[in-house]
Amino acid sequence: MKIVIPGGTGQVGSVLRRALTAAGHEVVVLSRAPTRAGEVAWDGRSAGAWYKEIDGSDVVINLAGRSVSCRYTPENLKAMLDSRVDSARAVGEAIRAAGRPPALWLQMSTATLYAHTFGAAHDEANGVLGGTEPGVPDYWAYSVHIARQWERAQEEADTPDTRKVALRAAMVMSPDRGGVFDVLSWLTRLGLGGPVAGGRQYMSWIHGQDFVRAVEFLIAREDLRGPVNLAAPHPLPQREFMRVLRRARRIPLGLPATRWMAGLGAFALRSDTELLLKSRRVVPGRLLDAGFSFAYDDWESAARDLVRR
Repeated sequence: MKIVIPGGTGQVGSVLRRALTAAGHEVVVLSRAPTRAGEVAWDGRSAGAWYKEIDGSDVVINLAGRSVSCRYTPENLKAMLDSRVDSARAVGEAIRAAGRPPALWLQMSTATLYAHTFGAAHDEANGVLGGTEPGVPDYWAYSVHIARQWERAQEEADTPDTRKVALRAAMVMSPDRGGVFDVLSWLTRLGLGGPVAGGRQYMSWIHGQDFVRAVEFLIAREDLRGPVNLAAPHPLPQREFMRVLRRARRIPLGLPATRWMAGLGAFALRSDTELLLKSRRVVPGRLLDAGFSFAYDDWESAARDLVRR
C-alpha cells in the first residue's frame, strides 16, 4: 500500500514509518522541513504540490500537531489548537479534492479527551469526556477543548468515500530518544522516578509495537470507524507505574515529589504539570471487542522489553 503520514517526523511517526516500511509499504511523510528521502514539504495549512501524494494513496495517517511537551502558555495552547485543527482540515480538503481518495483516514487524537478520574476506566462507549471536572486547574479544560476540535475537524470533513477513524492514543512507549519512555527512564536513572503528588493518578500507555499493530488492525478492519482508544488494557497508578519501571531498570530508589516540586521539574523541562498530574484511566474497549490481541497488555512485560531495547 501507499501510506501518507502528515506530521510523521516525530517519535510516533518514526515508530510507524520504520514498521510500515519494513512491512513493504510505500511510506510518504509530509513535513514542514523535509530532510530525508520519502519526505515531501507541506505547511500543514494550505493546498500545494503535496496533494498529489494523497491522491491515489491507500491510507492517510495524520499525526500533525505541535508537541504537548511545552509550557501551557496562552500562545502555546493556541499553537497546539491551530496546528491540529488546521492540519486536519487541510488533509480533509486534499482527500475531498482527490480523483482517487484513500480508503482510510486515521486521524491522531488523544486520551486526554477523557475526564480526570480515580474511578472507573473510560472506554469509547461509557467514557466521560473531560472539561468540567471539579477540583482540577481551569486550564486543563482547554486541553480537552483542543482534543474536541481536533476530532471535529475530521468529523466535519466532506470525504464520503473515505472511512475515518480517530485514534484516541495514550502515551506511546518506545525506546526512541526524546520520547516519553526515554524521559521517564532518564528521571529514573537520576533517582527521581518516585511517586508524584502521592502517585494516585492513573497512567494510560501503549507499547510502540502494539500501537503499530493496532494501526495495521484498523487498516484491515473495514467495519471500524469513529473514535478508537489506543491504550493498553491495564492502566495503573503513577506510583506503581514508576515502581515497575525502576524494577525493570534495577534502580531501587525513586524519590517522591510533591505537587510544587513537580511544578519546578516541569518548568525545568519546559513542560507542564498536567502531563504528570492528570489521571488518565483509559481502556481499549472497541479494539478488544473487535478481537485485537495486545503483545504487551501489562506494564511489567512492556517495561522489561523497552529497557532491553
